[in-house]
Amino acid sequence: MSRRKRAPLRPLTEYEQAFLQQLSRSQTAPAVQVTRAQLLLAVANGRSYTAAAHAVGRRSNDAVSTLVGRFNREGLAALEPRHGGGAPKVYDEAARERILQEFARTPDREQDGTATWSLSTLQRALRQAPDGLPQVSTYTLWEVLREARHSPQRSQSWCQTGTVQRKRKSGTVYVTDPDTEAKKNS
Repeated sequence: MSRRKRAPLRPLTEYEQAFLQQLSRSQTAPAVQVTRAQLLLAVANGRSYTAAAHAVGRRSNDAVSTLVGRFNREGLAALEPRHGGGAPKVYDEAARERILQEFARTPDREQDGTATWSLSTLQRALRQAPDGLPQVSTYTLWEVLREARHSPQRSQSWCQTGTVQRKRKSGTVYVTDPDTEAKKNS
């Protein structure tokens, strides 16, 4: 005879039932969410925690018990993965917004020394700003930009091909390469 469950699964609402069934069959959702949905459905269908774990290829019923307890408290939010270990995230949402705000700003050639942002020039600008982030790393910048769905292919502003800005005694001069089209096509 098995022990009494400390936290039995509460009855599912119709919406939760439909959402879990759809998620459990998904081919595109993250695998951890699909597995958690399958576990909850197995427990809702009357299987024991151990049988539910074995049904999805897991060994431990303790993880199922923890998931059921979280689902009882949080609902469908329990399906989302949490921080999985490693160093805690140092920058909060305000710092992430500051990084994205600086990235959205068009760099000033005089102040920033560049016409387009790279990770190192963005890092330098954020470290030197009075309201900036003095310890920010390029990896943190890369992570924040990636989470915000920015990539060099989508968001980098390119200078005009074949035109270069040169400093002369008489002032700034724009030099154009006459063979630009020929070089593009070759």
